[in-house]
Amino acid sequence: MAETARKILTLNAISARGLARLPQHYVVGGDVAEPDGILVRSANMHDMDIPASVRAIGRAGAGTNNIPVKKLSERGVPVFNAPGANANAVKELVIAGMLMGARNLVPALKFVEGLGGSDEEMHKATEAGKKAFAGIELPGRTLGVIGLGAIGSHIAEAAIRLGMQVVGYDPAITVDAAWRLPSQVKRAESVEDVLRMADFVTLHVPLLDATRNLINAQRIGLMRPGAVLLNFAREGVVDNAAVVEALDAGKLHAYICDFPANALKGHARVVALPHLGASTEEAEENCAVMVAGQLADYLEHGNILNSVNFPNVSMARESAFRLAIANANVPNMVGQISAALAAAGLNIHNMVNKSKGDMAYTLVDVDSAVSGDLIRTLAAIEGVLAVRYLPA
Repeated sequence: MAETARKILTLNAISARGLARLPQHYVVGGDVAEPDGILVRSANMHDMDIPASVRAIGRAGAGTNNIPVKKLSERGVPVFNAPGANANAVKELVIAGMLMGARNLVPALKFVEGLGGSDEEMHKATEAGKKAFAGIELPGRTLGVIGLGAIGSHIAEAAIRLGMQVVGYDPAITVDAAWRLPSQVKRAESVEDVLRMADFVTLHVPLLDATRNLINAQRIGLMRPGAVLLNFAREGVVDNAAVVEALDAGKLHAYICDFPANALKGHARVVALPHLGASTEEAEENCAVMVAGQLADYLEHGNILNSVNFPNVSMARESAFRLAIANANVPNMVGQISAALAAAGLNIHNMVNKSKGDMAYTLVDVDSAVSGDLIRTLAAIEGVLAVRYLPA
């Protein structure tokens, strides 16, 4: 019953180092039919007819806005991502953004590009005009970090090394993230606290209903006069119209972001980059390596790490016969699964069950082979979304 020659559909170019993490017997390509898994970077999957054969999706990056996660959850399909794999790339771009905002580098470059005449005339114009671009230095200034995951904590550490004070806020910070965070980071109690205290504010949150327009006119009103706002998270977390109004009023000094938009285009105090956050060779490789390894581990052994819609579940194999069951997080599911195994005469060698929101996931190692009848019985339990048999 086990599948041996698994097939992986790639919707974007995936780093060769990442693909090398897949077992050699896997068939991988952009035209694979009936794939077991899909590897994707930026391709929009919302309008895609995702084959029924698909057991998992791997996103070679952090965000999953291009993937219909809810629809896949209803099918019992985990969506993996690569949190932290691009952290250094984004960190470097945020530091560059702070320097651009602090030293007015982009307006200064545009000024130089507009100079004409002889070298002597250009020199005179330069000396006369450079005062308009005088900036500030970073040491002693306060950076506010909203979102203290892998990227946010990297940025906090880099800012501290540059001599900045750092204040951070993250209502959903994990234990691991808290351990990574430098002790010098001052904890804020709310987004509003961060905005009031910071000279520079950088955002590192996912785009959810709760974070859409997180930075709006009301919250910008709380910021220090002349503050610099940086957004290398997601376009929708900032209200562009409110930002432009604050820039025009002199409330904000600059807005540095990774998301061009017509509302921002041509504004003298906006630097909008073409979504460069994770666009380095190293980040693309790191993301591909991480997510390909996670995808293969799930397809081969049912283990889950870094899924946006499933709990992390990992269990060392203690038997050659393993079942992986995705189900709705409802009462008595483990009891029904155990009863079905007992009725089939199977002894449970080891079992792990965990939940995440509305989703639950169970790994079961049993002492003998699993029949097709049992798999059908398990799949027929109300609330079970997917059943996979994974003999070694």
